Amino acid sequence: MREDLTKKRIFLLCGHAQSGKTSISESILFKCGASTRLGKVDDGTTISDYEEDEKARKSSINMSILYAEHKGNFLQFIDVPGYLDFIGELVSASKAVDFGVIVVDASSGVEVGTEKAWDILRRENLPCLFIVNKLDKEDTDYKKTVEDIRNTLTKKAIPFVSFENGKLSNILKEKINPAYGNIIETVAESDDALLNEYLDKGTIDEKELGVALKKAIINSQIFPVIPMVAINATGTDALIDLLLEVMPSVAESTAQTAKNLKSNEPVKIQPKVAAPLAAQVFKTVIDPFVGQLNIFRVFSGKIASNSEVFNSTKGEKEKISQIYLPQGKQQNAADGVCAGEIGAVAKLRSTQTQDTLCDAALPLEFPIVEFPAPSYSASVKPKTRQDEDKISAALSRLTSEDPTFKVSRDPQTKELIISGMGELHLNVIIERMKRRYQANVELGTPKVAYLETVTRSVKVQGKHKKQSGGRGQYGDVWIELEPLPRGKGFEFVDKIFGGAIPRNFIPSVEKGIRKALDEGILAGYPVADIRVTLVDGSYHDVDSSDIAFQIAGSMAFKKALEQAGSVLLEPIMIVEIMVPDEFTGQVTGDINSRRGRVLGMDSKGKSSVVKAQIPMVEMFKYASDLRSVTGGRGSYTMIFSHYEIVPARLAQIVIEGAKKEADKLAKVE
Repeated sequence: MREDLTKKRIFLLCGHAQSGKTSISESILFKCGASTRLGKVDDGTTISDYEEDEKARKSSINMSILYAEHKGNFLQFIDVPGYLDFIGELVSASKAVDFGVIVVDASSGVEVGTEKAWDILRRENLPCLFIVNKLDKEDTDYKKTVEDIRNTLTKKAIPFVSFENGKLSNILKEKINPAYGNIIETVAESDDALLNEYLDKGTIDEKELGVALKKAIINSQIFPVIPMVAINATGTDALIDLLLEVMPSVAESTAQTAKNLKSNEPVKIQPKVAAPLAAQVFKTVIDPFVGQLNIFRVFSGKIASNSEVFNSTKGEKEKISQIYLPQGKQQNAADGVCAGEIGAVAKLRSTQTQDTLCDAALPLEFPIVEFPAPSYSASVKPKTRQDEDKISAALSRLTSEDPTFKVSRDPQTKELIISGMGELHLNVIIERMKRRYQANVELGTPKVAYLETVTRSVKVQGKHKKQSGGRGQYGDVWIELEPLPRGKGFEFVDKIFGGAIPRNFIPSVEKGIRKALDEGILAGYPVADIRVTLVDGSYHDVDSSDIAFQIAGSMAFKKALEQAGSVLLEPIMIVEIMVPDEFTGQVTGDINSRRGRVLGMDSKGKSSVVKAQIPMVEMFKYASDLRSVTGGRGSYTMIFSHYEIVPARLAQIVIEGAKKEADKLAKVE
């Protein structure tokens, strides 16, 4: 095990899709001797992008964990996808590293994926280094891109490597470079004692500068920027040097906060090898060779192969067999891992993503990671009966791998619903179901869970009388049907007096009405927000029965619906949309076009939070539409609010659609 924490750097590579993160990963592995060739995304030869769908799309879809050694130092890093549909990977990885490296495409500048990565890393208070990549492309300008970073993200971004006429030069080693003075001034401003020294002497002692520089970076007072052409590894040596010289080692990383389960008090977990174990699982994958693989970060202590740990989240002990160091799709066996490192272990009995692993003598629990809620849903149905048997197992395994992917079954429509971060996310899930588990499914737009209700009160009779030789059937009821406020559901009231209906048949009447509730008369949707009062009736000593009064109750209820002005109800959602201020007008206009109502707006930095009520039927494609309207910079959350009456014109479309569907099913049968 590598126990010198000063010689470890644990970081992630993030940024907008297609900015060159995977190429940078390959260049680091190649320069450090962890691979014998410089893998190419276009050739499908990278260690990082190893899934078939990643090779086909020429873009990362999953996080990939990699490592290399350089001059006695250990570099372990996570390459995360840049597509917003897979932002859950970035959220997970940000909890397992000590700093971030944000990659910016020089030909595109700061894009929405860059902004999202920056926001998440700053939320975690992680130091950052910027790489301006793809400077081999025509019309790219390193200085212009640096200014874009400074203007869009942070004024504290400062070039540490210059790029002139296709050549790189390390500003820290060229004291005559004018940019060196900018670094000195910024470092001096971060420390009062250094500032006084700088003002007195006009410079700072080199040794003091190194210490102060790293401190300023760790405290997020400076964010270094360097240029690269990753596809041919230009700038990789400078990157590795800076990672080791100015970015924080594990020994300098911020202490994590956990809860001591014995005292129920928060405790700081310092990065130390000679300390009780404290680790957290941040990713679960299904490996085709070793099965379920839990990937974890050790914050203190160590985990050895063939040992035992305590899962404090589940309250169970787990036997650790072989510890692995992930290298893309490869799992390289290791004796163990210690503080600062990321390891993997297979076939744990109960452990899942977010679980804490620790010593039983000091039970700890790390905070749960909050993932963004899924914003895009689709219905799923098997293509064949054979596929039906495979779906459940496939979806269960895929949800264990991805916390932003959810599966549910709508209790009303009976549809199987899958939800994710966008259309691309769900398409990738479906492709994996087919490739990994041979489960072929069709995606569709989920059915809206409409309801039916009434608009006025009526009193009707339902009489069931049948005589066909022998004992007949007789049930006679009078009911009053009236509307209730939204959300009140169904009430049954018994007001029978004088034995008009025997007491033992009153539950039968209610049972018949409740069965009829499941299908209204307009489009087959359940009936809600009504009160049915049983007020009168009659019976026959011989022919009355449980089933007769069930039928009479159902007949009365359906007749009442016909007379009480039945209408359709649709679910209305409360939607909170966060958008940059410049897109507020387009977003509110779009809300109005969706029959929505803006409830209010708040400011949050340079963004607006728009709160609105919008019918659910208008929201199924909203994730894609919002990205289009806002250039990918908008996001939203949505929860159910209440039901409202569907406008008559739209209700007629729903009713006609339901009739066509019923006719189609009747022909099939």
